[in-house]
Amino acid sequence: MEYLDTIDKNARILIVDDEASIRMTFEMFLTREGYGSITTATNLDEALAAIEAQEFDLIISDIVLEGGRGTDLLRKIRKTGIECPVVMITGFPNLNSASEALRYRAFDYISKPVNKETLLKFVRQALQHWQLEKEKRQLRKENEKYKRYLEAILSSVRDAIITIDNDMNIIQINNTAKRWLSCDDENIPATIKALPDEMSRACLQDAVQVLGNRKEVREHQIECRKPDGNIRIISLNASPLEDGQDEFGGVVIVARDITLPEPDANSSLRNHFHGYVGASPLMQEVYKLIENVGKVDTAVLITGESGTGKELAAESLHLESRRKEMPLIKVDCAAIPEDLLESELFGHKKGAFTGADRDRPGWLLQSDRGTLFLDEIGDISPRTQLRLLRFLQEKTFTPVGQDTPIKVDVRIIAATNVNLIESVRAGNFREDLFYRLKVVEIRLPPLRQRQGDIPILAYHYLSLFREELQRNIHGISDQAMNLLSLYSWPGNVRELRHVIERACVLCESQTISLEHFPEEIRTLQMQKSSVSPLKSVPASAGPPSPPALPTNLTYPPYISEKDELIDILKRARGNKSKAARMLGVDRSTLYRKMQRHTIHADDFIE
Repeated sequence: MEYLDTIDKNARILIVDDEASIRMTFEMFLTREGYGSITTATNLDEALAAIEAQEFDLIISDIVLEGGRGTDLLRKIRKTGIECPVVMITGFPNLNSASEALRYRAFDYISKPVNKETLLKFVRQALQHWQLEKEKRQLRKENEKYKRYLEAILSSVRDAIITIDNDMNIIQINNTAKRWLSCDDENIPATIKALPDEMSRACLQDAVQVLGNRKEVREHQIECRKPDGNIRIISLNASPLEDGQDEFGGVVIVARDITLPEPDANSSLRNHFHGYVGASPLMQEVYKLIENVGKVDTAVLITGESGTGKELAAESLHLESRRKEMPLIKVDCAAIPEDLLESELFGHKKGAFTGADRDRPGWLLQSDRGTLFLDEIGDISPRTQLRLLRFLQEKTFTPVGQDTPIKVDVRIIAATNVNLIESVRAGNFREDLFYRLKVVEIRLPPLRQRQGDIPILAYHYLSLFREELQRNIHGISDQAMNLLSLYSWPGNVRELRHVIERACVLCESQTISLEHFPEEIRTLQMQKSSVSPLKSVPASAGPPSPPALPTNLTYPPYISEKDELIDILKRARGNKSKAARMLGVDRSTLYRKMQRHTIHADDFIE
């Protein structure tokens, strides 16, 4: 009876026989045995109607029925897809009827008379068989579901996954791998040896190594050329494919694209323009203005804080002009002593002054038919201002020690990070020269006003210094990027470049983190409790967008050079070398600026 306990006594059983006595006897035997769901039918039509009305776990049918045969019932049952066991009973056994019953997958074939023990025996066996079949079907169904689920996971992951057996045959390859290897379901090679390109050769080498020693091949990087010609950097990892019983079945290879993310291309927005990087609306206006102004020869005044890219704007204007094949001469007016600037700018004749032992062509003559860029124009002396004004009016100049003027075709581009209007009001800069230089003004926005460009710039410089320093660095953590987006960047883009370079030097892992930033940035970490962290973004989607800044962090639209210097010196605690690095200038330039604004570093030493 222990065996019977494994049988479901609630199993639904259909008895089909045209003899009432047999139906009643079978029903009595089964009911007394504990089976509680018995249905009877007298002919083929009643049996088909009962089967249509409900599902049965076992059908017992006489082979001879009123209006048809039991084998007809069996055939129609199987035709509809019903798989439950069917026991056929006959009073006249013969080979033809038995073979026909078995052809339609009858569970068994019993001869009359059928006693109680025989009936119960076959019922137990049939129900046990059906119970096992249902469990197998459920298991197969779950396995199929799990397989589809696993395939969905493998298909959706961004990594390329390839599994191969001990004979180098490809067992499975996910969608990412198909895309990288330029193959589809119709043309997947049978063996990994037949796959093309650099990635496939590297996979083959790793697979051979794992198959040889059954040890993991740790991550290593390779370069692969994509169909569009660009380089994709792949990190490969190959591991033994083993089950829970240490059964070795081949190799699983995982390839991850660690190419630094590029800004998302947009038909209406530019991420790069000459040497500029950024896609913010402010930079789009700068790009458009440089394009338009570059085509004409008018004078241009470039304004903006230190580190915003004024020299780059001058280079871009030159490249957009008809003069791009001619020289672009750059002059840092603040770096040249006042008594030498005039001579360097306009040139001099031999003997014009003590030490003038030969003729020297000035920068104006050297840049004939080209462009002369005068950086830090606010630092030139009143005498040089006057001579420059005359040149802009007459397009001629006279070298020191020469009587006859020289006519040249030179475009003048000037730049300053000081407020020239204040200098004019203070009497330090000529008003007429100011308006001669400022025919068109290009104002470069500070980095704090274009926070959306910070991730793009950060990844750009990471890519640059990764190659320059030969470092295996592939990303910036969300927390680190969040902090970069919160920082006010007094040194602007130049300071960001130096911060990323410093981080690349200090970083010994594959990801730049908070610890690789200088102290003045890390101190912002205490404010993070009021800022929502960055959300995770997929690598192929490009660099993450910065978080929204908290409303309590506000910045003025423009700060004076003096205020900027005071802010930097406060952050550097009076350390002039550190302040110069934060500004991205030489110490001599910092000293001149401090002297001009009467600022003393000792006032900020703590």
